[in-house]
Amino acid sequence: MSSHSHLKPEPIRQRYFTPTVMVITIFALAGLAFLAARFLFGIGAVTNLDNQHPWGIWIGLDVALGVALAAGGFTTAALGHIMHKDDYHTIVRPALLTAALGYTFVGASVGVDLGRYYNLWHMFLPSMWNGNSVLFEVGACVMTYLTVLYIELIPIVTERFMGRVNLWGFLSKFNKPVDTLLRFLDRTLSKTMFIFIIAGVVLSCLHQSSLGTLMIIAGPKMHPLWQTPVLPLLFLISAISVGFPMVIFESLISSKSFKLKPEMDVLSKLGKMIAPMLGIYLAVKIIDVAIRGVWVYLTEVSVESIMFLIEVMVIIIALRMFLSRQVNNSPTWIFVASCFVIAGVSFNRLNNFLVAYNPPYAEHSYFPSVGEILVTLSFIAMEVLIYRAFVMIFPVISLPVKGITAKTKFALRGES
Repeated sequence: MSSHSHLKPEPIRQRYFTPTVMVITIFALAGLAFLAARFLFGIGAVTNLDNQHPWGIWIGLDVALGVALAAGGFTTAALGHIMHKDDYHTIVRPALLTAALGYTFVGASVGVDLGRYYNLWHMFLPSMWNGNSVLFEVGACVMTYLTVLYIELIPIVTERFMGRVNLWGFLSKFNKPVDTLLRFLDRTLSKTMFIFIIAGVVLSCLHQSSLGTLMIIAGPKMHPLWQTPVLPLLFLISAISVGFPMVIFESLISSKSFKLKPEMDVLSKLGKMIAPMLGIYLAVKIIDVAIRGVWVYLTEVSVESIMFLIEVMVIIIALRMFLSRQVNNSPTWIFVASCFVIAGVSFNRLNNFLVAYNPPYAEHSYFPSVGEILVTLSFIAMEVLIYRAFVMIFPVISLPVKGITAKTKFALRGES
């Protein structure tokens, strides 16, 4: 029997607003003000984007990095459901929720960044598809995977409301039909969920790698340190590598916020899997630089060489930390190590989309405006606020089963 058999997903019964949540809410509202200005006065009124610099942090960070950091959804789903590692089921729901929110705001970021956002619906018309476009493949996969994520969250909703539907007033006549629908969805998805889990893993691998393909098309506009034919492979491996650290980061933040005991028995096992993946990523990256002979650019003192070295060194530090048993068994140090991985992948996406990309005929460099930075922070803040509300309403985070005795817990540990 699993050592987690005495844990059960339950809604968190705590006060929603705290001083920290209030500060986060202020950031969310500040960004929304700039979003309103963007749609009222145009994208140029809020950003430092122009014809020379058609994209900025809303694409380089909000989209490219957001997609990578949401990879914890498909990595934990694969671990818990496809590989049938039952010990990890307690972290699957929080990871899927984080991924769903991440991809939702990735889509929102694209809509905000597009000049003609009102034509976004063209993506849904097969007659307007371009099968040869890498960007179309990324958009189609992201939209489909987001749908899959929402489907994977349906069992959480059905579990919360089955047998508890209690609509008010004239809506009360729909109580029984709604409950019947919930039971039908729960019964159907329990038999077909494996299809969506597999689809989610496949779709994630496709668009994670295709983001790298998108930058290959830039050709000589990209600095040689990053312009490589194996860029799709590097994007995929880095996304997989940051999946588990992001789950650890989210789990420890949630535990701290809700005053829960960290699930170190699960997180330590995840930590042991991270080092091999980081090792593979670093090996591919370093071998690629050596084979192409672009290491000579590292002998120059430039923004590109410095940023490349920072990106690599941060990952090396994280790799060394995750090789330590003391780090994997310590909530503080495994959190710090996870932050290093997240920072390393963040530098990688920032470097690929902003530092390495040199627009032709550029007369000046790009730096994000206050509005761009606040909108990015606002999206992060809104993700946190929605996540907090969701786990307080729905059974996402696993809690100890009420009424279980110390003797029973001892017996459960003995059987595991």
